[in-house]
Amino acid sequence: MDALEIARWQFGITTVYHFMMVPLTIGLGLVVAVMQTVWFRTRKPEYLRMTKFWGKLFLINFIMGVATGIVQEFQFGMAWSEYSRFVGDVFGAPLAMEALLAFFVESTFLGLWIFGWKLLRPGLHLVALWCAVIGSAVSAYFIIVANSWMQHPVGVTLVNGRPVMTDAWAVFTNNTALVAVPHTLLGALGVAGAFLLGISWYHLWQRRHDGIDAVDANGRVVPGANPELPGRDRADHAVWLRSLRIGAVVAMISFAGTAITGDLQGKLMFEQQPMKMAAAEAACHDGTSFSVLSVGDLGSKDCSNVAAVIEIPGLLSFLAKGDFSTDVKGVNSLQTEYKQAYGAALPNNPIYGDRAGQSIQYVPVMEVTYWGFRMMIGFGGIAALAAAVALYLTRKGTVPQARWLMRLAVVGILAPFGANAAGWIFTEMGRQPFVVAPNPSMAGSVDQVFMFTAAAVSPGVSAGEILTSLVILTLVYAALMVVEVRLLWRYTRGGVASAMPELAEKHDDGEHKQSDDVLAFAY
Repeated sequence: MDALEIARWQFGITTVYHFMMVPLTIGLGLVVAVMQTVWFRTRKPEYLRMTKFWGKLFLINFIMGVATGIVQEFQFGMAWSEYSRFVGDVFGAPLAMEALLAFFVESTFLGLWIFGWKLLRPGLHLVALWCAVIGSAVSAYFIIVANSWMQHPVGVTLVNGRPVMTDAWAVFTNNTALVAVPHTLLGALGVAGAFLLGISWYHLWQRRHDGIDAVDANGRVVPGANPELPGRDRADHAVWLRSLRIGAVVAMISFAGTAITGDLQGKLMFEQQPMKMAAAEAACHDGTSFSVLSVGDLGSKDCSNVAAVIEIPGLLSFLAKGDFSTDVKGVNSLQTEYKQAYGAALPNNPIYGDRAGQSIQYVPVMEVTYWGFRMMIGFGGIAALAAAVALYLTRKGTVPQARWLMRLAVVGILAPFGANAAGWIFTEMGRQPFVVAPNPSMAGSVDQVFMFTAAAVSPGVSAGEILTSLVILTLVYAALMVVEVRLLWRYTRGGVASAMPELAEKHDDGEHKQSDDVLAFAY
């Protein structure tokens, strides 16, 4: 393995790990803000409990997300210095605004929300949370703007071989970003919806298992209470039932929204990165049919052994062009065009090191793009279907007693995480061999901007150095994963009482005992 391959593995592992936390932070933050808004307007105790319980899980995830996200910035300069030099003039603006504006707003107001429960007026306290949530969405926008420029470079002019921003408005309103932002935010809501659904199902099942709730002759729930278990009263039942149904509705709406925005995004990709979409469909030859299932050697770059087993005539044309009859270029045709436009081999330039002169493989790894595209859609569809089933099964106020259903609901939390991760991997891997993909509308122009990934890695960093950092970061991230999962599991099992220590406080002869909850400071 050379330095380039190891650097790609390192960035892929750390980025995907970090991105697992980003959608939950964005989606859950918005849901918690809505819950607190309802409590502010109605003063119903169950909404206060919902706000504090889900808010604590939100904070745990937010903190871990910050810790793992810092590494991304360092990698740009350490492992990808040539890439940083190339994109620096463009990336400087959105990344600086993300750090100095959006993230500072998000973290500052989140701090006010954490420590302001008893210090701020309820209205101001609610505003602080909404500012933090909006800040996280704006932060995502700036990051997506930067990433979208890599997918579709606009608003620049080449000066001495490097792009210089000449039109900031074009960069910040890049049509790739304007479609990717709502798609990403809706995907984040899908993660939050499944998170609420799975955990709430567990607690409703636990209440039935403990004999707190019962059902009448018509199968309708009869909420109960257990004074021996802190917080396990009738209001606790309302917390989990409403959280579950809110989560299910959010999951279904988010899937519909991601399907619509995903279709728009796909049509743009067919125009801007046709090879990515051809590989995603295993469309080896020009045609109109969409492959539901293809078999054969997806690793063969000329698709010589790939055959469609199940396909839908005309659907590929609809996804790409909005009609059912226009031929869409396949891998083989596009590969010829790419070689003519960008060369068959890496240029004889010192920046490529030993890789200079190597043949360029314009077809991305089809195993990744083909199955990643289907996993993205499949996991999202599974989560939406599960949400619809959950709404039906809980129509009488509680969940079935079957343990296997409870476990399935908990495991189902992972489905939208899988959809988000698969979509991100598909987007980034499908762009190869470019780290900055060429803009087809500028083909032949002197200002045509693109950069091969082989030119982006730091020339002064050895394979051994990057491998060492890869091993260390993987171990650190594994440890952080253990910490986060344990914290989430601990406070999830504890229920509302874990987020509201006052529900579990014991009094002895009228004296208040200090709670041992290490996160009690937040409330």
